[in-house]
Amino acid sequence: MAFDGITVHSLVHEFNENLIDGRITKIAQPEKDELLLTIKNEKETYRLVISVNPSLPLIYLTDVNKQSPINAPMFCMLLRKHINNGRILKIEQPDMERVVVFYIEHRNELGDLCVKKLIVELMGKHSNIIFTTDDDIIVDSIKHVTPVMSSVRIVMPNQQYFIPKTSDKLNPLTVSKDEFIKKIKSSKGILYKAIYSSFTGISPVISQEICNLSGIDSNMPISEISDDFLIHLYNIYSNMMEDIKSNKFDPVIYYKNSEPVEFNSFGLSIYEDSINMKLSTINEVILKFYAEKDKYSRIRQKSATLRHIVDTNLNKDRKKYDLQLRQLKDTEKADKFKVYGELLTSYSFNVEDGAKSFTTTNFYTGDEITIPLDEHKSAIENANKYFDKYNKLKRTKAALDEIIKETKESIDYLENISTYIDLATSEDDLTAIREELITSRYINKHVKDKRAKIKSKPLHYISSDGYDIYVGKNNLQNEEVTFKIANTNDWWFHAKNMPGSHVIVKLKNDNKEMPDRVFEEAGAIAAFYSKAKGQSSVEIDYTKRKHLKKVAASKPGFVIYHTNYSLVANPDISNLTLVE
Repeated sequence: MAFDGITVHSLVHEFNENLIDGRITKIAQPEKDELLLTIKNEKETYRLVISVNPSLPLIYLTDVNKQSPINAPMFCMLLRKHINNGRILKIEQPDMERVVVFYIEHRNELGDLCVKKLIVELMGKHSNIIFTTDDDIIVDSIKHVTPVMSSVRIVMPNQQYFIPKTSDKLNPLTVSKDEFIKKIKSSKGILYKAIYSSFTGISPVISQEICNLSGIDSNMPISEISDDFLIHLYNIYSNMMEDIKSNKFDPVIYYKNSEPVEFNSFGLSIYEDSINMKLSTINEVILKFYAEKDKYSRIRQKSATLRHIVDTNLNKDRKKYDLQLRQLKDTEKADKFKVYGELLTSYSFNVEDGAKSFTTTNFYTGDEITIPLDEHKSAIENANKYFDKYNKLKRTKAALDEIIKETKESIDYLENISTYIDLATSEDDLTAIREELITSRYINKHVKDKRAKIKSKPLHYISSDGYDIYVGKNNLQNEEVTFKIANTNDWWFHAKNMPGSHVIVKLKNDNKEMPDRVFEEAGAIAAFYSKAKGQSSVEIDYTKRKHLKKVAASKPGFVIYHTNYSLVANPDISNLTLVE
């Protein structure tokens, strides 16, 4: 994801539609690197957030107000003195840079009209908010850059403002065909890197999009690209730039496994297989994208402890399981030792004293067989030794069969838990999983937070035909939807042979046969809430609830069934309604 020059261009377009002629009625600085401007334009009030946080510089309109510090910082006081009640004349983006310039008209101390500039630079760790005169003399900035800090540009009061040209990038909106081809040909390395390294405001994602639309391998070395290919590439590039200049935008967010992974001002063919959401403005896209991204980040942070517990136990169980399987393989020798014992007992009179081996015919197979012997023991004593080994391995196999079954059940259970941690979308979901791990004794009981209250409930969807569909988000909820919410004739769905949620479709009172579409949608939900949610197709088992059985003393959520049907589902549930 990139807050690139194209995103800034589309934002500036929207700002011009909403903020021109608006008056700045309030200026606040909630954070040391953030401004909040309240702007009234006709009957509308807008709040403009300008954040130059090095890790995530952003500019957007919001409805949310923020608490300001009691004592305003000096930069905030300076802006209030100069541009409070100022009128926004125009908003520009110079040369497709990640820079937004607000031209603000205000009255000076003598009452004369004058113009100042509020310049927002959204350039990663170099991001800044700079306040200048109309002729670009810096009045002040939210971050000072001294000569010690930078030899390229000083950002201090009374210095001349300019955008540093640290590379020879060209403006993508004004470059000609000849300039484009010459610039690419003079580059080194591979094609898509050459594009974003040659033109301002172009991100790696847009570079790959241009290559994809051109049908040219984005990783092709520049040295191997012909002039004809470059002309074709320019035509595709030029069409995109014309749409940008004409402000033809179609803002969109792309998702992977329900998590936002990319956004852009227009559709991207490189993400055509991803689930997407189109919104009316890039400002809405930015608000939604970063809010959802932040939610997922917080959930990941809070789930780290649970994930560590699950992964640690999973690794232990997998090592145990591998060792147990090797031990089980060793017990396959038991029958051989039994045969050795029987042959030595039957032919003991043929075994010479002090012999180290005995060769005879295996009366079970008719093949010749050689039996190793302890020369210090008699034939019968050697036979008894082999019978002892046989009985020991037989007992070991019987014990291992049960232990291996338990270990495999534990692995399956923990893999289920791991999947539910991945599917968690709220702190309540994590609390429910934690309670389950305490119940299953993977977390010590004294660690339990007595104040924690489980608010998480099974998910409730409404199918396109109005059927209620319930989904468990953890093993305890799986048992709830399957054995409490579901009736005997309701339909049950689950991803085949993999961790996932129990999905129940409630029949309507008329008990008519369900439409095929309901089966498809329930299958899609079962696929989405499973370990395979990132795949394009997932095999789903489904059956009547009455065919499910809960095994005594088994882990929560574990059921068996012997009667079922199967379908293949695409884990796309974007068209389904989730009941809050």
